[in-house]
Amino acid sequence: MSGGGRDLVVGVVGAAGYTGGELCRLLLGHPDVGTILPAVRDDRSFERTHPNLAGSGLVFTTVDELEARAVDLDVVFFCTPTGHAMLAARHYLDAGAVVVDLSADFRFADPAAFERAHGVVHAAPELLDEAVYGATELNRDLVRKARLIANPGCYALTAVLALAPLLDARGDGIHDVAVHAVNGTTGAGTTPKKDLAHAEVFGSMLAYSLEGHRHGPELEAVFGALTGHEVGVDLNTTHGNFARGIHLQANVRLTGPTSRAELLETYTRFYGAGHDGEFFVLVNDNARTGKINDKQYDLYPRLADVVGSNFCHLGLDHDADRNVVKVVAVTDNLVKGAAGSAIQNMNVALGLPETAGLRAYAL
Repeated sequence: MSGGGRDLVVGVVGAAGYTGGELCRLLLGHPDVGTILPAVRDDRSFERTHPNLAGSGLVFTTVDELEARAVDLDVVFFCTPTGHAMLAARHYLDAGAVVVDLSADFRFADPAAFERAHGVVHAAPELLDEAVYGATELNRDLVRKARLIANPGCYALTAVLALAPLLDARGDGIHDVAVHAVNGTTGAGTTPKKDLAHAEVFGSMLAYSLEGHRHGPELEAVFGALTGHEVGVDLNTTHGNFARGIHLQANVRLTGPTSRAELLETYTRFYGAGHDGEFFVLVNDNARTGKINDKQYDLYPRLADVVGSNFCHLGLDHDADRNVVKVVAVTDNLVKGAAGSAIQNMNVALGLPETAGLRAYAL
């Protein structure tokens, strides 16, 4: 493959899954990537695993072979289950590669918090201090200097983008938030499960992990850092009968007055607008034109408008009678929620244009 100005050599560990395949798809279109090395632990065909990438010329290598080539890599992405990256990251870091971990292994600064959330003792706690939480829009300056980047979870990043402006502006009075999110079935991974078969999911929805989703503590850590105090997160998750995407609604009860107009001003000030704003975060500021209780759907973002893209669309409203702010956020769980944001972090860490390889709009 012929790259752009840099001809980067990029490894993808765990490349057989949905996220690994999506990383390969996006990297194939990146102007500065010259060589992609997708790695798996077994003997399988790349084109049979990812037939949408047939003709790309990519073939699987083994994890052992990729480790042997560590000194050749500019970047390595981990698309592995929790507990794997922490065992291998040091090898690639010592070889000089930037490591972007899409699992949860480096998302917590405190190893005890990681163990409470995931039930696993951290195998490389000495690396946690240098890991940067890769919510690029919030931590861009830290990502720019990082060599170990912890990509956020898909629910978590969507919720962070939905609530960061509000917590930044009104965080002193916010101690609890409720988040309700529906994810596509790709969020459950590639392991076959009867409940996720088409015949089971079609026309249905599947709630799960209501005892406390693992992304809840991740969000509480991020929101605590934003506000300087504890913020409880009630995270409720469901699989919808679609393959990819997240439709998230966050409800926050305020202690002081606000309005939709004020909220739009807060969010536009935080993310900017037009060419001067965050490229991948768009705030829906359509004016309300109907009477009370009119079903004006264009006030809020639609999931279909982000699928296949690295964009997050946000919509805002305010229930004045109850003083509840309601934020709607939509992302593609495989792109902005995983592979796209990982490449966005790679771009920033390597000094490339942040949008390189990611400017495609929704399908």
